[in-house]
Parts: sequence; structure tokens; C-alpha cells
Amino acid sequence: QVQLVESGGGLVQPGGSLRLSCAASRSSFTIYTMNWYRQAPGKQRDLVASITSGGSTNYADSVKGRFTISRDATKNTVSLQMNSLKPEDTAIYYCNARRFVHEVPYNYWGQGTQVTVSS
Repeated sequence: QVQLVESGGGLVQPGGSLRLSCAASRSSFTIYTMNWYRQAPGKQRDLVASITSGGSTNYADSVKGRFTISRDATKNTVSLQMNSLKPEDTAIYYCNARRFVHEVPYNYWGQGTQVTVSS
């Protein structure tokens, strides 16, 4: 079991920046692929960025060049640096930890943090 707690959301003007953090309860989270998802009102939850245990990253096309995902194994945290924010980035952002055991996925979710981009 991995417990995840997000922080860092808030209200920011278009063009501004925010940094989200996700703290994991276990040091073994390093074996998990860590993901940030977001869900806007009335829409499905979409993958924003991923980072594997080996440090490989992947981003949704809509955030490439603006968002950066990183992880710090010494602090059991994963972060999402969001720059050049747009109103369409407004959503609840969720941290997710995932690993596969014998091809069976194990997923853990945080409670989410609200990001609002508005002038």
C-alpha cells in the first residue's frame, strides 16, 4: 500500500507557474511509475506526465515544453513544475503510483489538488 498526498495547487494567472508535489508514504515508491493526471469538470481524467523508476519521462502533447515531471527518491516525492499556464490547464490534478506484478496493475491515488488558471 502506498499513500500519496498532493500539495501546491492554487489560483494563478495565465502565463504563470505552479509547482505540484506528491509525497509518498513508502520509500519503495521508487519502484513505481509515477504519474500526474488531471480532470476538468465534466471531462475524463487524462494523463499529463509520467516518470518511470529509471527516470524516463513522457508528457501529453498539450503540456510538452511547459510542464516538467521529476522525482526525488531521497524525499519520496514526485513533482510537476508547470510553466506558461493556460486557462485550459484548470483541473484537479491527481498523483498516481502504478506498478505491475505478473502483469496485474496496482494503482494508488492521491486525493487531488485544484489548479485554477484565471485572470
